[in-house]
Amino acid sequence: MSANLYGSFRAGFPALERIFLRRPDGVSVSYGELETRTARLAGALRAADVGQGDIVALLVDKSPTAMLIYLAMARIGAVFLPIHTGLAAVEITHILNDAAPRLVICDPRFSDLVVEAGRTCLTLTAREEGGFADLAAASTSIEALAVVAASAPNALVYTSGTTGRPKGAWITTAQVRWNVEAIREMWAIGPDDVLLHINLIAYGVFATMLPMLSAGAGLFLVEDAGVDTILDGLPHATMMASVPTVYQRLLSEPRFTRELCSRIRLFITGSAPMREDLFEAFAAHTGHRLLDRYGMTEALLITSNRADHSREAGNSGYPLPKSTLRIIGSDGRPLPAGEVGQIQILQPAPFTGYLNAPEKTAESLTDDGWLRTGDFGSLDPEGRLSVIGRGTDLIITGGLNVYPKEVEQVLNAQPQIAESAVIGVPHPEYGEAVFAAIELQPDAASTLDTAALRQLLRGAIAGYKVPKHIEIVRKLPRNALGKIKKQELRTSFAEFFRQTSGTRAEPSVP
Repeated sequence: MSANLYGSFRAGFPALERIFLRRPDGVSVSYGELETRTARLAGALRAADVGQGDIVALLVDKSPTAMLIYLAMARIGAVFLPIHTGLAAVEITHILNDAAPRLVICDPRFSDLVVEAGRTCLTLTAREEGGFADLAAASTSIEALAVVAASAPNALVYTSGTTGRPKGAWITTAQVRWNVEAIREMWAIGPDDVLLHINLIAYGVFATMLPMLSAGAGLFLVEDAGVDTILDGLPHATMMASVPTVYQRLLSEPRFTRELCSRIRLFITGSAPMREDLFEAFAAHTGHRLLDRYGMTEALLITSNRADHSREAGNSGYPLPKSTLRIIGSDGRPLPAGEVGQIQILQPAPFTGYLNAPEKTAESLTDDGWLRTGDFGSLDPEGRLSVIGRGTDLIITGGLNVYPKEVEQVLNAQPQIAESAVIGVPHPEYGEAVFAAIELQPDAASTLDTAALRQLLRGAIAGYKVPKHIEIVRKLPRNALGKIKKQELRTSFAEFFRQTSGTRAEPSVP
């Protein structure tokens, strides 16, 4: 089957004068302007020698033009490579060397880095100025849409790297189209909806911009996810999607009231586990029960709660329409509801592989074509998924399995603790020992009786699950999505239990 992703969205556009995107300063882009501007941007890409199938990296701060560049790429069949501007120089260089994009559109502060990597660079600032903006102004619009096979790549998205070096995952046109339509259905998005778009451009396309575009809905585009920015933006929106840490910050703000949220239809959470106490506190404070969903780079969104169903803490909802999910035990067989095992998925437009990593691609797929997510979880009798954690996070201590989430839930329920991260650390006797790093609440005392805390844990969980040590850290390390970087913690504390002449090596505290 051949088609064009942009064309499939354009077929459902509302009246062209309807606003698609609006900023707090009043600048807006109508659906009609979206059509003409993406045609002009497509012309600029062609003028920069970008053709169908070529990779274009976007290393820029968010702006209306940056959002529209993705759609211009879809018009001509180019491949979108989003790069988060908060990455370290060495991480950006790795992606540029691995992906070898035809063109990099970047903020001027990255120009030297891109040139050093040997890539062609055109600049674009958050104010929509720079070499690429100048090229677009001088270019001829391209109205015709490229004919693109459903199996052709639409994007090359690098994994977050929380469990190792980032890998480039190919995302096909069919994957994006199916996922977007499934999200629109699950969240009941309609033309009157407006999403408060607080996401970075690197993470602000597939589960945010595109479902709204598909429904003929709108975006209220803000530059950052700061609390004040969100509070100012909420009256202009009907939907908001963010991570648990942002919702936690909002709850401490006096301005965050039920009245301020009165226009919001859905608060969506994901990308990191939602604590049960935070879920319930948010519901009590706002009257909204957060809609949790679960996804991964390779498969986009995998499960979600439905907008019209009741929602509970601790589950990420149902497999998206036309997809299937199974929980596999250590013997390779499917497990019944309630039992914890490896999460595997089968989607109608499945993951096709990683760039330059055939062995990783082979490892990720089962013989019968299911994708191994690398996560552990369980299904309830209704078919809703609860994610327990990454398979790489599983701790085996003295031959017994410990899932960090069940320990973290007890720790996080303590009033002085803002968040915890439970990891496995090498131990001479047990192989691995359960180790907890905790970040205290801002107003908590600088000291905490960790011995008393361990005693409390013994009354709530099995003894072998109680951390052998609890370390207080100033801040838990996180990536751009708010996920705790457990690999960094494991590296920092790898020698903690090493015994040398009867002493224990001291860790380097993050």
